[in-house]
Formats: sequence, C-alpha cells, structure tokens
Amino acid sequence: MTAVYIGIGVVLALAVTVIILFNQLVSKRNMVDNGWADIDVQLKRRADLIPQLVTTVQAYASHERQLFEDVIMRRNAALQAGDDPGERGSKESALGAPVGRLMALAEDYPDLKASDNFNELQDELSETENKIEMARRFYNGAVREMNVAVESFPGNLVAGPFGFRRRHFFEITMADRAVPSLDLGSNA
Repeated sequence: MTAVYIGIGVVLALAVTVIILFNQLVSKRNMVDNGWADIDVQLKRRADLIPQLVTTVQAYASHERQLFEDVIMRRNAALQAGDDPGERGSKESALGAPVGRLMALAEDYPDLKASDNFNELQDELSETENKIEMARRFYNGAVREMNVAVESFPGNLVAGPFGFRRRHFFEITMADRAVPSLDLGSNA
C-alpha cells in the first residue's frame, strides 16, 4: 500500500514538474513573439517613412533616379520577407546601405539639408532606428532565454513533445550602412 502512495506521489511530482516547465516555455515563447511584434512595428514604421524621404529628396536631387529605385526595391523586398528573422534581417541589412546613401545626399544639396521636411523625416528615421535597435535587443534576449530553456535539461524533455523549438536571432548588419562623411578642412 505504501508503494502505491509513493508511486502516486512520484507521478504527481512529475506531472507538476511538467506543468511548471510547460508554463515556463509558454511564457518564454510569448516573450519572443512579443519581441518580434515590437520589431515588426518599428520596421513597418521605417518602411512607411522611406517613401516620404525619397519623395522629399527627389525634389532636390532628381538625377539620383537609380538610388531612388534601389531604395524602393529593397524596401519592398524587406516588407515581403515576412516573419522569418533570418530572411528579414538580411533584407533589412540590404536596405540600410541605400537609405544611408540617401541620407548622405543632404551633404551634396544645401537646399535639401535646410529643408524642414527633410530634417523632420531624418529625425523620425533616426528615432525609429534607435527603437528598432532596442526592440532587437529585447527580442534577441528573449530568444536566448527561450533557446536555453528548450535545449537544457529538463526543459528539453518537455519542449520536444510539446513542439517548442529553437528560435533564430534577428540580426541587421550595421556595417552596411553608409555614413555621411564631412570634410571639415585640413590644417596641413
């Protein structure tokens, strides 16, 4: 009779452990999903700002047609990349370089640089880039915690059967972004 109570106790302890681990995994998955939603909102905000920026710059630099087409083509590719963090990060990185070149055009066009509309768009884009970076850090932290929980013991015993999988980090290559250069003159 004691063995039956011990068996029931072990089964109950295992059931409680599985329930606790399952709930922890659900919580972590929800944090990852929330983080991705935050990134997606900021990426869409940036994508909405880009056509406005192109239109503003076109008024001052109409002969930069190839750059405008490149920006719009890459923006559309980024929007079509969907929710796969690897693919989306790659497309967003590809978008960064022509947008950086577009922003750098202000150095060549003093009237553009003085435009209130351009300056407001530039500020909004800069603010959005900062928000994307913050959202990316949150998301990647949540992904790291999720991946640790899915891969480590005893979480891995619960994760597999219930369909919890590793998630991919969201990475945007910042090195691809063009940085405007300023010639402050030389004393040589």
